[in-house]
Order: sequence, then C-alpha cells, then structure tokens
Amino acid sequence: MTAMEKIEQIRDSRWFSNLTTIIIIAYACILGFKTLDDVDTNYDFFLKFADYFVTVYFVFELAIKMVAEKKFVNFFKSGWNLFDFIIVLITLLPLESSNYAAIARLMRVFRILRLFTARPELKAIIDMLIKAIPAIIDIVILMFIIFYIYAIIGNFFFVDLQSGLWKDFLVSMLTLFRVLTFEDWTDVMYEAMEVYPWAWAYFVSFIIIAAFVFFNLFVAVIIGEMQKLQEADMKEEIHEDSLKLDILLEEMKSLREEISLLKKEIK
Repeated sequence: MTAMEKIEQIRDSRWFSNLTTIIIIAYACILGFKTLDDVDTNYDFFLKFADYFVTVYFVFELAIKMVAEKKFVNFFKSGWNLFDFIIVLITLLPLESSNYAAIARLMRVFRILRLFTARPELKAIIDMLIKAIPAIIDIVILMFIIFYIYAIIGNFFFVDLQSGLWKDFLVSMLTLFRVLTFEDWTDVMYEAMEVYPWAWAYFVSFIIIAAFVFFNLFVAVIIGEMQKLQEADMKEEIHEDSLKLDILLEEMKSLREEISLLKKEIK
C-alpha cells in the first residue's frame, strides 16, 4: 500500500471521524467551561493548551483531506471542504492582540460547527434540509399569507381591546405568532370573547390551519426528502452490487475460456 493510499484510508476511516467528533465535543465543553465565573486560574493554562491543541489538530485534519485528493483543486470543489477551510482559516487569523480580539474569541465558537462535517450522518441531514429549502420556502410564503389575512381581520375586530395586542398590523402578527406557539393563547382568546363571543372561531380556525396543517406540511416535506435520500443510497448500493456482479461474471467467463483451452491442449 502506497503512502497516498494510507492517507486516503485514514481520511475515510471511521475511527478518524470519531476522533474528530470527540475532539470537537470536548472543545465545546471547554468553551462552555470558560464562561463560568468561578473558574480557577490554575485551569487557565490547561484551557489555553486545549485551545492550541484543537487548532493544531484542525490544521492537521485539513492537511490530511487536502493531501488525500488526487488533484489539489478537487478539494475546493466540495462545499463541505470549503466550509472546513474557511472556519479553520478564520480561527488562524492573528486577532488576539488586536482590536478584534473579541471577534476572534467569538469565531472560536464556530469551530463547533465542524461537527457537521466530522459526522457523515450529520452531513446527510444537512444536505437533506438544503434540498428541502425550495419546498419550505413555498410553505412559508403560504403561511405568511394566512398570517397576513388573520392579522388584518384581528386588527379590524379587536383593535379596541385593552391589552393592545391588536393595535396595528405588526403587533397583530406578533400576537398570532404567540397564539401559534400556544403561549397563553387562551388568555388572548378569552379577552376577545368578552367583547365578541364568536371570537373562539377565529382563534380555533387559525390554530387548526397554521399550527396543525402547516406543521404537518413541514414534516411531510422533510420526510419526503429523507425518503429520496434513502432511495438514492439504495440505488447506489444496487449499482455497486451490479458492478461487482458484472466483474464476477467476466471473471467466470474468462475462467471458462481458460478451462476450455486447457482441455483442448490436453486432448
């Protein structure tokens, strides 16, 4: 096995992915530990060492991925590789001793996002969500139309209520969002029912349409994309099995030809 093949094997190995995941999670714990007010100053050296260690490891991991590519340019053709490269590059910028030290400390938090690229399963989920964005946007637009209609109706009928939850269009939208999240929505409804006894129909219909129908639409879109992803993986596995079967049949054919030649030579 050549050195390049060993590097490719390390890059694609499960243990390397798990090691990166463990280091990122440990680093996330360290960042949270730093925010505690009662952290002993004796741990300051350990925290700095851990920060430098994670930086060096990320550079090492990125170098492994770059070297493993047959062509260096191919590394930047992947969106996930670009994501890794940008995060590592930002954290390497010497901003600690400048006026942007606070920004540099904030950028460290984004290292945790590399957990997406360290786990193939997380990458698959993110890719699925990205593919679902067009359908989600359509649902959001339709949902905004429902919000808009109900906000105008709510402002028209409930504008004089003492709570002021319907005093204008924007406040009405926020009130409807509160109703959608079920945050004391019954208080809002009962206040309106004191003036308009039929107001329950307004709120109940909004919850049925916005909360139940649209929530299920979001779930349906995500499940549909997951099914597409599973079907794609299944087709890829079937294609790989078909290629292996073709290779096996070719080998059997060549073996039969060799056997027939040997029989002829023996005769």
